[in-house]
Amino acid sequence: MSNFSALQHEADGLSAGLPPLMVEADHLAASVSLGVHGRKRAGMGESFWQFRRYAHHDASSAIDWRQSAKSQHIFVREREWEAAQTVWFWRDASANMAFASGRVSKRQRADLLLLSLASLLVRGGERVGFLGMEGAPASSRLALTRMGRALFSGKSDALPPPAPFARGNQLVWFSDFLDDGVLEAMRVLAHRGVSGHLVRIVDPAEEDFPYAGRTRFESPVGESDEIFGRAERIRSAYRNRFTAHGEQISQAALKLGWTCTTHRTDHGPQGSLIALHAAIGGI
Repeated sequence: MSNFSALQHEADGLSAGLPPLMVEADHLAASVSLGVHGRKRAGMGESFWQFRRYAHHDASSAIDWRQSAKSQHIFVREREWEAAQTVWFWRDASANMAFASGRVSKRQRADLLLLSLASLLVRGGERVGFLGMEGAPASSRLALTRMGRALFSGKSDALPPPAPFARGNQLVWFSDFLDDGVLEAMRVLAHRGVSGHLVRIVDPAEEDFPYAGRTRFESPVGESDEIFGRAERIRSAYRNRFTAHGEQISQAALKLGWTCTTHRTDHGPQGSLIALHAAIGGI
C-alpha cells in the first residue's frame, strides 16, 4: 500500500467513528469559504499564481515572453507566496462547558466552530493541530479527523497542556475562561512566542440572567449549590460582575497582542467563523 493510500485509509477509519459534527463542520466551512478570500499572494514559491503587467521595478528575468507575445503589453509571471503557518487549537473540556440553557451547549458550539475553522484553514493550505492529538499538525483531511477524535477523548482539562510550540505558532483557544489559571496560562504562552486568539463561548442565560423567584443554582462539578428566594434581586450585580470578567479577559489578551472574540450560543456560527478566519489572517 502506498503512503498516500495508507493515510487515506487511516483518515477513513477515523471518520467512521466520529459523530455527525464533522459533517456539519465541513458544510459550515464550505458555506463560509464562498464568501472569504484565500491567503494567496505574490512572493517566493514554486506554484504559478497569475500574470500581471510589467512594472519598472521588475527584473527582466521575471518576464514571461510567451505570454507577452500574445499581446502588445509585457507580462511577468508571479508565483504564489508559500508561507503555510501552524495553527494549534484547544477547547476547554471542563464541566462548565457542558452548560446549556437552550438546545446547544457551550461545548457543542465550541466544537463546531473549532472544526469549521480548522477546515477553512486546511482549504487555505495551513497546518492545523489539536493540543494532545496523535500526529503532527498538517494541512490534510487526516489532521481534521485526528482533531475530531481528540475532542472526544474524554479529558476534562480546562487549560491547554504543554505542547511543542514554535515561535510564531498560533493558538485558537475556545473556552468560557472561568478557570482561575487562565491569565497565567496566557502569559506563559505569550512568553513562548505564541500568538493567541481567544474565543469566549457564552450561553445567553449566563449573560442575561433571566431567572426570577426562588431559584436553585447547582455547581457543574458538584461542589456547592446556592438557593435564592428572589433571584431577580441579584440580577444587576451578577450582570455587572459577568461583564467585568469578560472585559478582564479581553484586556489581558489585548496587552499580550492577542485577539479576543465572544460568541453567544443563541447566535448563528457563521459570523463568528468569518471573524475568526479574518483574525488569523485568512482574509
